[in-house]
Amino acid sequence: MSLETKLAGWTGPSSDSEQEKQDRTERMIREAMQGHPGLDGCTLKVYAKGSYANNTNVRSDSDVDIVVQCNDVTYWEEAAPGVHPTSTPYTGIWTPDKLRAELASALRAKFPGHVDTSGSTAIRIESNTARVEADVVPAFNYKYYFASGGHRSGSRVYKKDGTYLTNYPDQQLVNGRAKNTATGARYKKAVRIMKRVENGMVASNHHREVPSFFMECLVYNCPNEVLMRSTWTDIIQGVIVHIWNELQGAEPTETSKRWLEPNEIKYLFHSSQPWTRADGRDFVKAAWNYLGYTS
Repeated sequence: MSLETKLAGWTGPSSDSEQEKQDRTERMIREAMQGHPGLDGCTLKVYAKGSYANNTNVRSDSDVDIVVQCNDVTYWEEAAPGVHPTSTPYTGIWTPDKLRAELASALRAKFPGHVDTSGSTAIRIESNTARVEADVVPAFNYKYYFASGGHRSGSRVYKKDGTYLTNYPDQQLVNGRAKNTATGARYKKAVRIMKRVENGMVASNHHREVPSFFMECLVYNCPNEVLMRSTWTDIIQGVIVHIWNELQGAEPTETSKRWLEPNEIKYLFHSSQPWTRADGRDFVKAAWNYLGYTS
């Protein structure tokens, strides 16, 4: 089989049967939230995020990430003191611990014996023959107020230890779709190829596991013209070369030259990320050799 044929065969999403299991898993989680009395009175937004939501998942990475976001509480930050409009302090019951406890209770009732709450952030639901594994993340509204006026919205996720993450799933979804449209649907296909390359390298002991989201970020930072080349052999070669060349050396001090996550808000490389620039170069070097590129 030629490399072009192999790469072209790796462009597709999960199989129809796997997609059905993913959709069923999401639906069952929504049902668990709707039917749990402990969540009565809490305005919830339940939505998928990550590879499943962005349609970049492949069969070997078919778990789903579901956010259950409490809309009754908004955490906020401001670019300068006094930018945030005055408001009445929240005095309700929905603390991070309370929300997590009620979500866990609802999920145990829906998936008895298949819920793992030991993780620091997500509540894990084990798979069976009818559904895939799922990570359910409790979250709250978040807003960042600009000094010039206005704000941007995201979600605030609290871990068990009280630390938190700020995510921008809506922006990631919109930007991923825009890049996919601008590249004639090649962006998401290229992401799936790189994920399948990683799966193959791990299975054959060519390379260690690499986070799925990190691979998506790396491809997102490749120029559209690279993704618009005429063959998949040339596209993936261009992706690998671009990542290898651009991630040389230390993180730039000039902010305009720093790579961003697909939400185009958070920097891809910083001290709290689980990956480094060197990790990106190591991955694409291994991918180059695994695919048999020579020049």
